[in-house]
Parts: sequence; C-alpha cells; structure tokens
Amino acid sequence: MTRLKRTFLPRSEPAVALLVQLAAVLLTLSLAVPLVEHLGLSLSPLAVALAAGALAAAIGRAVGLSLWWLAINLLFWPTVAMAYSLSIQPVWFLAAFGLLLAVYWSVFRTRVPLYLTGSQALHALARMLPKDRAFRFVDLGAGTGRVLHHLAKLRPGGDYRGIESAPLPFLLARLSAALGGGGWCMQWGSFWRADLGKYDVVYAYLSPAPMAALLRKLRAEMKPGALFVSNTFPLPGVTPAETAELPDIHRSTLYLYRYDDIIGAEKDGAG
Repeated sequence: MTRLKRTFLPRSEPAVALLVQLAAVLLTLSLAVPLVEHLGLSLSPLAVALAAGALAAAIGRAVGLSLWWLAINLLFWPTVAMAYSLSIQPVWFLAAFGLLLAVYWSVFRTRVPLYLTGSQALHALARMLPKDRAFRFVDLGAGTGRVLHHLAKLRPGGDYRGIESAPLPFLLARLSAALGGGGWCMQWGSFWRADLGKYDVVYAYLSPAPMAALLRKLRAEMKPGALFVSNTFPLPGVTPAETAELPDIHRSTLYLYRYDDIIGAEKDGAG
C-alpha cells in the first residue's frame, strides 16, 4: 500500500483522505452490505455508516494518513448518518463548517492544527529568553496570542510579535492585544513569508509535518546569536542545546536550539 500511495495517490493528504472516504463507502455498499443481506441479515443506516467509517480508517492507516485524518475518516460517515437521523437543519452544518474554517483555515495545506501552549511551557519558555539584552521574539502560528500575552507579562521589555493565518484566532488575538494592555502585536499571514532574520528568538508549536522545511528556513535566515525554541516537535537531525521536560498532562518538551547548533549540524551533514 505504501508503494501504491507513492505511485498513484495524490501528494496532498486531504485529497488522499477524500479518495479513501469514497473508496470505503463504495466498498461497504457494493460488498459488505450485499454480503450481510445474503446471509439473511439487515443493517441500519447507522451500522452501514459505522462500517464505512471503520473501513475508511483502516485504509487511511494503510496508506499512511496522519492520526487526525484517521479520526476524521472513522467519524465522518457515522456523523453524517446521525445528523440525518436527527433531522438537523442544513444551516447548522453550514455554520459548523464556517466555524471550523475560521479556526483551522489552512490546516489542510500546512498540516498544522491549532495547539495551545500550556502554562508550564510558558514559564519554561520565559526562563529561556535572553536576560542580559533586549530581544525581538516571534511566535510562528501564534493562534490566539496566548504565548505573547503571557510572555509580555512574565518578561516585560521584549518586542513580542506573532504571525497567524487563521481568521478567528487572529481576530481573537488582536482583540486580546487591544484589551490586555499591549506589549505585543499580531501580524496576519503565513510565517513562511516572514524574514526570521529579524528576530532574536523564534518560537513554534507546530506538528511533525513542517519541521524539515522549517529547519531549511532557519538555516537560510536565522541570524548569529539567535535562538529557536520548539514545543513538543524537535528539528530533524539537530541536537538541541537544552531541553525542558514539562510536568503537564501531555508530558511536553521544549527544545532549545542555538544558531551554532543549527548551522553546525548543516556543516557536519555536508562534511
């Protein structure tokens, strides 16, 4: 199945997930349901939907979809069946879709869901910031601005900025910045277009998917003396200068990389 994915399936994970959903429901309706009926049994619409969801999750796992896509594949058809049985008005589906779109926006392209940094990570991150000089800090994919809001209070005096492309989190962050006393600001857009060379500290809480590309961007733009801190997801092939294991519910880890760690790893790999 891995070879099938590499050769025939689209590179876009959402497109693969959609094909998996279609394949699962077609196989369920054309094979599983007739087989059960041939045995003299009958299936309710919800049972058919559960079977299609389970098959979609199994196929998704076989072709290497991410965990959240497996959950979506598993629940999509049962959710449709339950909504149909409850006679929910279509306008509520449109409202739910609009809300999800406003929150997650580009997650299908970036494969970076909305993660919220916990209080333990905020205090650990504050201790990693430069103590003997002014600094510029940027949060890549800043969400609702929680990190910036708290760091501006824990370590005042820094220049705190965030970049976010999802509409609703960005608007909530701008509102929080306006009402919360300032000390930080938000920028709308993709952090892939930002110049990371402007910052002394770069922070990210993303997902495993973009870390290799982010490493290339850091190597191209990071300035000498700068720091990069990643929550939970390490840079591939680079040994961090420090790690901070957090006593939170997720057992998260902060990975701190210095400029020399990132550039030195590139030189060692080239050699």
